[in-house]
Amino acid sequence: MASSLVHTILSTIRIWAENLAGRWGIPPLFVSILAWIAAFVFVIVLVLLMVLLAVYLERKVSGYIQSRLGPMRVGPIGLFQTPMDALKILSKEDIVPRGADKIMHTIGPVFFFVAVVIGYVVIPWDHGAIAARVVDLNIGILLIVAVSSLGLLGIMVGGWGSNNKWSLLGAMRAVAQMISYEVALLLAIVCVVVQAGSMSLSVITADQSGTLLEWNILRWWLWPALLLYAIASIAESKRVPFDIPEAESELVAGYHTEYSGMKFGFFFLGEYAHLFIIALIGAVLFLGGWQSPLPASVADPIPGFVWLMGKALAIIVVTMWIRWTLPRLRVDQLMEFAWKGLVPLGFVAIMVTGLAVALGLGGGGM
Repeated sequence: MASSLVHTILSTIRIWAENLAGRWGIPPLFVSILAWIAAFVFVIVLVLLMVLLAVYLERKVSGYIQSRLGPMRVGPIGLFQTPMDALKILSKEDIVPRGADKIMHTIGPVFFFVAVVIGYVVIPWDHGAIAARVVDLNIGILLIVAVSSLGLLGIMVGGWGSNNKWSLLGAMRAVAQMISYEVALLLAIVCVVVQAGSMSLSVITADQSGTLLEWNILRWWLWPALLLYAIASIAESKRVPFDIPEAESELVAGYHTEYSGMKFGFFFLGEYAHLFIIALIGAVLFLGGWQSPLPASVADPIPGFVWLMGKALAIIVVTMWIRWTLPRLRVDQLMEFAWKGLVPLGFVAIMVTGLAVALGLGGGGM
């Protein structure tokens, strides 16, 4: 079956590695360690490629909305512009402000990027194709929520270590905003967990198998959770209208004002990697994950990995559309909207979902 192409490739590689290790007398533990390293390298390469694509899409989408062309000159239709910008970041001098804490100034961006990337290991890319299948079996979505929260430490350390009041203020804004909207985001995720009866992303995907009508986006009792996730996820990725941590007109650039070179690159990569993983989670929670909306006879030639990436890219484009359309909120409006608007909506969403599961509309099982 072509839809499990990624799973077949991974299984073949794993069997080949186990047989090779057996002939050479290598303990299975080392094979498992190498498998984790290979999965992490795959995630890093995928994230880097998706960041390049997302930056290019950002420029093209914003250009279209603003009635201009966007990148056009460096390569065909400007395709080489983003890689050239990446090389520019790599070649820039690393400047540390006088009086800054050099250790914290260095740890902050790296910690932020690593915390975001770890969440990718439990994403179900295709049928059975999960880098950390044992972890996903019990706490898949919980792991993503936990490690993404650790990224707040990287932001706070970077802002504090810069010895700049504007950076510190931007870091404090970022922490306050992300903690507030993580509560709303978690309430939306709880609704889907109650529906599927599991915290495993692969089980949540399987709960939407069958036809397009089984997807969570078409289950009316999950519409409040969908609305909640859509709004809170944009705020979590710190994008307009929720870009208060980086407000250029007030804070220059927020918590990464004093960063240059590759340290700034880590913050930049982390933000787009965060946007990408939020889109992937949204596709898994509400759009059937790697499953195709087409009948099996038509969808078989297309791997599930392609469907998942297509759904995530569609979510990213909508997020960019919103960014270049709406104005920024004030910080007091942003916080009030989270605690007085989204959090109460989250409790309503949980009540509606729980009632639907109790009446037999949802799957449940918890």
